Amino acid sequence: MTADPQPFKETPYWWEAAPRPELAETPLAETTDVAIVGAGFAGLSAALVLARAGRTVHVLEKDRVGEGASSRNGGIASGNIKMGFAKMIDQFGEARARAIFGEGVEARDDLARFIEDEGIDCGFSMTGRFTGAFRRHHYDRLAREAEFLNKHLDIGAEMVSRADQHREIGTDLYHGGVIRPDIGGLHPGLLHQGILERALEAGAVVHGGTEVTGLRPEADGVEVATNRGTLRARDVLVCTNGYTGKVTPWLRRRVVPIPSQIIATEPLGAETMARLMPKGRMLGETRNTYHYYRPSPDGTRIVFGGRAGAGTDDPKVKFRHLKKGLVEVFPELRDVGITHSWWGLTGYTFDFLPKAVTHDGIHYATGFNGSGVVWARWFAIKAAHKILGNRSNAQSAFDGFEFQTRPLYTGHPWFLPAVIAWYGWKDRLGF
Repeated sequence: MTADPQPFKETPYWWEAAPRPELAETPLAETTDVAIVGAGFAGLSAALVLARAGRTVHVLEKDRVGEGASSRNGGIASGNIKMGFAKMIDQFGEARARAIFGEGVEARDDLARFIEDEGIDCGFSMTGRFTGAFRRHHYDRLAREAEFLNKHLDIGAEMVSRADQHREIGTDLYHGGVIRPDIGGLHPGLLHQGILERALEAGAVVHGGTEVTGLRPEADGVEVATNRGTLRARDVLVCTNGYTGKVTPWLRRRVVPIPSQIIATEPLGAETMARLMPKGRMLGETRNTYHYYRPSPDGTRIVFGGRAGAGTDDPKVKFRHLKKGLVEVFPELRDVGITHSWWGLTGYTFDFLPKAVTHDGIHYATGFNGSGVVWARWFAIKAAHKILGNRSNAQSAFDGFEFQTRPLYTGHPWFLPAVIAWYGWKDRLGF
């Protein structure tokens, strides 16, 4: 641990190496082939595909480019599905379940290839992930899921007993766990910066500080009103996910914005990091108010996030929840300094499946359910190929599911504090 305390910041740790870009203001065109709303992983990934295919593309971002979840997440490249594989087989059948989970594997592999082929220096490494069993019976559940994944998809998941878990993590909190070798980690801020640079090089025009105030479909395209003027686009793709606003009410009724909060410790020293995170893996757990955490890409500190505290917008309350969780996992860090504390909005769907859909002439790539490092780019590319008319590249195992909403839901998750409280009770009761 450092001798001198480091200054505390309520901004993402990732912004130290990848500060949010201040792009020079570019005139807003009168017309464009494609207008994209949102300049995170999704919006820029679609812009890159479309621009390289020869389309004129204008990306419209109301804040600084990438200031939302793309530079605020934990940097875990999982492509998770919130529904277990066995449950999905029961609900959709074996063939559809295999196709959906298999697409997650394909999407992770594609991200790795993209990073390598484009030469993006974002610290990507296929570290694997260890998920700790918070209760004894959770271990059995993890073992059953691992058996299903290995049988149907040859994932190579490996169970680790409680007696052996110190080879994976320096804590006694868990009752063993599972290793998924197919999951990796990266620096999300640097990944976003790399996608932005390549989209700009391809000819996409990216506008920061440009809020879309209206979308009006017409016979030959969409009129896009912004705070800087109006442009006409042949196609519009909305990639706002957890930051979806009133300008797209149909989408807003179908995406639940859920806060996720993260802290970063001061540098801990090589010996401490080797004891607490000996394999340098991504880490998680099975409790309902779960935590996800990892070593920083340089291996010097812990980046620790979670759901606890999602029921409030008070950053101090969020901080306290996370510091408490950190100490629960690693009691020796009770007095460690925290240098960064921040939060952002993820976008969940009611069926927990990500979407690339078209409604009333407007395209959407959204609902990444807390796994946007992989899914945001993947589904934005699917949407881009749909715009280009490339049917085979646009197809997905996720196609055909209804984009659900709920009665009385209009985009404000008023029920979230009660849900978080219920999850907390379930953890205390051992479910």
